[in-house]
Amino acid sequence: MRPLKKVIFCLSLILAFATYGRPVFAQEAHGADTVALHAIVVGKDTIPVITLAIFDVVDKLPRRLAKERERWTRLRNAVYVTYPYAKSAARILKDVNVELAKLPNGRARKAYLASKEKELKAQFGDKLTNLSVYQGKVLMKLINRETGQNCYEIIKELKGGFNARIWQTVAFFFGGNLKSDYDKQEDKDIEDIVQELELYQHYRAYN
Repeated sequence: MRPLKKVIFCLSLILAFATYGRPVFAQEAHGADTVALHAIVVGKDTIPVITLAIFDVVDKLPRRLAKERERWTRLRNAVYVTYPYAKSAARILKDVNVELAKLPNGRARKAYLASKEKELKAQFGDKLTNLSVYQGKVLMKLINRETGQNCYEIIKELKGGFNARIWQTVAFFFGGNLKSDYDKQEDKDIEDIVQELELYQHYRAYN
């Protein structure tokens, strides 16, 4: 092989190896219906390259972890369902106490509470009666979180001690307790879910 041909041959090999596997664009965008893709050149072929999203492949959860996930999911669903009612209860209780402070006597207070109770039953009655016993327990804790009072104290304050004792007895037979108090340490899982929910609502409001 002549010296000049040897040089040309060597240069062509160098260029071939330099471009092999080098990322390029398979095409340039020239219109609204054209999508530019990354590609590599292999020999004389230009091959499109698409990077797939990373995903995890996991084995079946152990029974213990599966039970824990089931417990957490049930609690999370209950908080998501009942937290709006607890927020509403706190707002309503505040408004009711303001109005009661303006009334001149017990008779006026009783009439106001009766009309308010009727209004609230029409607004929330069907929704609350459809809650499960478990969701009801979570709701009572959340009401205490939002108002600083447990359900027994609220009923006693608004309806009297006799009514409060009756409803406490009813709650007891259904496995509940109107005197349930909220504790951030004891109810840490509920608190974590509430924080998650508030963050999510703030994000939606902001966006």
